[in-house]
Amino acid sequence: MSIPDPIATLARAHEHAERVAVVADEGSFSYADLLTASARVASGLLGDARDLAGERVAFMVSPGFAYVATLWGIWRAGGIAVPLCVTHPAPELSYTLADADAAQVVAHAEYRALLSPLTQAQGRCLLDCSALLQGLAMSTRELPHVAADRGALLIYTSGTTGKPKGALSTHAILTAQIRSIVTAWEITAQDRILHVLPLHHLHGILNALCAPLYAGACCEILPRFDAHRVFTRIAASHELSLFMAVPTIYAKLSERWQAASAPEQAAFRAGCERMRLMVSGSAALPVSMLERWRELSGQRLLERYGMTEIGMGLGQLLHGERRPGTVGVPFPGVQARLLGDTGRELADGEAGALQIRGPNLFREYFRRPEATAEAFTADGWFRTGDVAVREGGHYRLLGRSSVDILKTGGFKVSALEIEECLREHPAIAEVSVVGVDDEHWGERVAAAVVLRAGRNLDLDTLRTWGKERLASYKLPSLLRVLPELPRNAMGKVLKPDLKQLWLANPRPAGGEKRPP
Repeated sequence: MSIPDPIATLARAHEHAERVAVVADEGSFSYADLLTASARVASGLLGDARDLAGERVAFMVSPGFAYVATLWGIWRAGGIAVPLCVTHPAPELSYTLADADAAQVVAHAEYRALLSPLTQAQGRCLLDCSALLQGLAMSTRELPHVAADRGALLIYTSGTTGKPKGALSTHAILTAQIRSIVTAWEITAQDRILHVLPLHHLHGILNALCAPLYAGACCEILPRFDAHRVFTRIAASHELSLFMAVPTIYAKLSERWQAASAPEQAAFRAGCERMRLMVSGSAALPVSMLERWRELSGQRLLERYGMTEIGMGLGQLLHGERRPGTVGVPFPGVQARLLGDTGRELADGEAGALQIRGPNLFREYFRRPEATAEAFTADGWFRTGDVAVREGGHYRLLGRSSVDILKTGGFKVSALEIEECLREHPAIAEVSVVGVDDEHWGERVAAAVVLRAGRNLDLDTLRTWGKERLASYKLPSLLRVLPELPRNAMGKVLKPDLKQLWLANPRPAGGEKRPP
């Protein structure tokens, strides 16, 4: 059975058939195993159909072999993969299923109880992941040819409109993104990556999974990040060569290192030094953390800049100078520019709006033509929403052009979405959410609220209520109760003034909780 060439990762899998592709809690699996398992998934999804023809298939599967086989199976059946976050509460999952209009939903057994009422309410077909994987591989069945310009991956990302938007990329776009990463970081079949990132987020899907598999490397996948387990694995390993994480993970590993014995610290450092590349991304890496990590691990982290809509856009050099506080130069095949308020392209040393262009750009926000049009300039550049400055060809990020976009623990979240949810709390009359700078988390989600008459509210109570409605990383970890929100003459909330409240008095009693 032939593999459709546009699905680049799968097409190359034949070249590495007997090599180990995935090591996970389920066991060790070759590329041939992945091809067989994904064929079973594809056959089960197709049923009597010949081609899913771009139908969206959502899936909630724990990181590991089953996840990869499901992702590949959706692609081989001609569908668009919609990964669901395994920690999201029911309201967020319900929104994603409805917005993506996913006709089929694949779930691990542990998530069926959560998804079953949602799929029943929306009239969607819920399929068991294990049943698909154990189905008979129909080796004589011809799977559909999937054109390169067909939709492949729909990932939901927060924006200034509040509710998450689905960013749709085609197989051609994913291939361009993957090849750019493999070229920039020289990933080969000899590499072995320790994968600890969430698999509903582009960082975990593209950088740490699809790119290594395209190169024929081995992905050692943990079901979730656990500082002790990762620390122990790195200390014991003589095979790991790649590690990619967000600043928060490096902060947690640093804390674990401090609690370790001297022999454990030495073993961990030796394991890190044996790796050829450790990458940080998805949030700004504090220079203090960069230096701290180099002291304890011997590794100088490579920082890069990417988004769901662009894949990887900028990155520090694999060979050469890595300037602290910068995110490097454009990835292979990617163009970057900075524009001023008048639309003039800026020179080195001038701060302006960062825009990206290249074959790596996503196709559209799913079923949102107006939002898609607003995201691009007339000449095809993507407006990232970030402000940056270029110094000798290297880019330094200065922040978001919108105060309503936060970066916390590697996740981009919308303050407007959180505000919309918190307004439903019976004690809250008014609310405004801002990001407060934090060395470990990038930004903390901070909520300032005005309460209804006679009501009380503390942070623990708010977070307990919010866990049923928002992902854990979107929950406020800082809370202030105010008599009124600061506003300008037009009635607009002055969010910079709110940030100053925490800067002036960062740790009020009862109003702070470390993020999860």
